[in-house]
Amino acid sequence: MSTTLLAFLAFAIGAPGLATGQTAWQPSPGHTQVPIWPGVVLDAQPVKGPEVSATVVNATGSPQLVGGRPWIYVDRVSQPTMTVYSPGGRNTGVAVVVFPGGGYNVLAIDLEGTEACDWLTSKGITCVLLKYRVPCAKTGPYRDCRMALQDAQRTLGLVRFHAARWHIDPHKIGVLGFSAGGHMVAALSTHFDKRLYRTVDAADTVSCRPDFAIALYPGHLAVHERSFALNPDIQVTSRTPPTFLLQAEDDPIDPVENSLVYHVALRKARVPVELHLYVKGGHAFGLRPTSFPITEWPELVAKWLGTIGMISR
Repeated sequence: MSTTLLAFLAFAIGAPGLATGQTAWQPSPGHTQVPIWPGVVLDAQPVKGPEVSATVVNATGSPQLVGGRPWIYVDRVSQPTMTVYSPGGRNTGVAVVVFPGGGYNVLAIDLEGTEACDWLTSKGITCVLLKYRVPCAKTGPYRDCRMALQDAQRTLGLVRFHAARWHIDPHKIGVLGFSAGGHMVAALSTHFDKRLYRTVDAADTVSCRPDFAIALYPGHLAVHERSFALNPDIQVTSRTPPTFLLQAEDDPIDPVENSLVYHVALRKARVPVELHLYVKGGHAFGLRPTSFPITEWPELVAKWLGTIGMISR
């Protein structure tokens, strides 16, 4: 796992020769990406070239494997989109917006995106995959990734606004994110009262507050220069939604303090929170089974969704 992660960090900051098959990402047949912004993208930032997606490879040119399989990243996303994956059979009325990780530099689009949607739809849950803008320009009052949070706020509002169209209960819309996407779960959970952009259309007049939140090996939540301090941009209140947290204590990329400080803040605000810590597991495993028990987390999430009344127990 550690070798995979080091390679990931290398290509995420632009190291050459670590990817092949430079093409824009497309969802599987039968699914369509929809731009979340009508016309010109709000607060658009320049990117170096067109969007690309590729299989991650190691220094020898062989695919990097997670759970025995290669994985794909997306880079240079200037046109954020959402792709709706509807359940094929039973529909619970629940929807989840998924935020792939990638350090706000790239998106692990299958490992932490489409594969999560496959699992969610198998449980009767509508999945909305957000391809948010990366790499991120870390400027402005929201220091971590303002434009990605804008994309998340916009998408949550769109899903709620179009809930009837997609057979979704507007009171059962949650978010799920991995790594940097886990950070965005916390960011949206604490930045829903006010949009970070001007109103575009009627979808921006409905609430973008998630009804529940799932953050898996999240980053950017702890201030490592200070002892056990929460990122000051994450202002937890009693209105922050019920939250599920999961992380490994040997995570070499995002230390476990990220989950711990957020857990403490949620408890202080009396927000229902469930935290699962494992001794081993590393980082960036997605839903792929490994030898570590932490990769059985989907079962835990399914049970938790029952305990908070989102799906039948």
